[in-house]
Amino acid sequence: MRSSTRAVVAGLAALAVVTLAGCGDDAAGGSDGKLDVVASFYPLEFIARSVGGDAVNVTTLTAPGVEPHDLELTPKQVGTIAGAKLVVYEGGLQPAVDEAVSQNAKSAGFDVAPAAKLEATGADFEEHPEGEAAGTPSSTVKPAAYMSEGLDPHFWLDPVRYEAVVQAVTDKLVATDPDHADGYKQRAATLLGEVGKLDTEYKAGLADCKLKTFVTSHEAFAYLAKRYGLTMVGIAGFTPDAEPTPTRIKEVQEIVQKQQVTTIFYEELVSPKVAESIARDVHVKTAVLSPIEGLSDANSQETYLSLMRENLQELRKANSCA
Repeated sequence: MRSSTRAVVAGLAALAVVTLAGCGDDAAGGSDGKLDVVASFYPLEFIARSVGGDAVNVTTLTAPGVEPHDLELTPKQVGTIAGAKLVVYEGGLQPAVDEAVSQNAKSAGFDVAPAAKLEATGADFEEHPEGEAAGTPSSTVKPAAYMSEGLDPHFWLDPVRYEAVVQAVTDKLVATDPDHADGYKQRAATLLGEVGKLDTEYKAGLADCKLKTFVTSHEAFAYLAKRYGLTMVGIAGFTPDAEPTPTRIKEVQEIVQKQQVTTIFYEELVSPKVAESIARDVHVKTAVLSPIEGLSDANSQETYLSLMRENLQELRKANSCA
């Protein structure tokens, strides 16, 4: 189904390219003189808007409430990519975006993955059939290009990696639109200062915790855990709404009981039913730990910075941090 959908989208994209090529945009961007920027999902949208300010028009491909891993593009979105002066995305995270950029916006595409310096964190990104333990080779097709290397895409949950991407996007904006370079650099300095504060707050806030293990609905927090001396246990692997096997559920329950974990974390964009079920069985609480992959109606007034600070407070409560 997905491959056929992409084939249709790719065909329609060619028409979009022809149509958009005839538009009378200036060298910097749209007819209003602003740089037309496309961001593939929320953490990159936040950077583009914060650094771009009033010099850019930002369009995001992942709508509020949509799980980024599942994104499929409409023909209109492919046309938007084709007409943009800059497309900021993370290669491998959203294959539909990779394909659209490759076919329609090679010169405008900017992949932030190299700046994020992705690593194999040990998080399990494959879905395992019943009776097959994590780490066992699986015939299941991996959901994204980088999965063959085992690289973790969730760089934005580590403030230090996020800082590197902020700087990289800023440099690209300056190179693409040098007339507004001073504004980009000034706004980037402000954002980098705020992200630097996050790192300081996390270091201090998680330095003295009675518990070092936390359990989440999907394995998005490995970089964060590694940076600040915690251990993440994921109920599901890469795919947030994957159904864990009974074997995996039993493993998680045993970890919770053995290590006296107090809280099972779930996220906003995915059903909490599995997390709630495990929590009931082992008599612990549930709470939200946001992977900050996108906003929803419930947290539409939040930002990357505020959600990261809320995550810190939830981790401190769950892990009895002084």
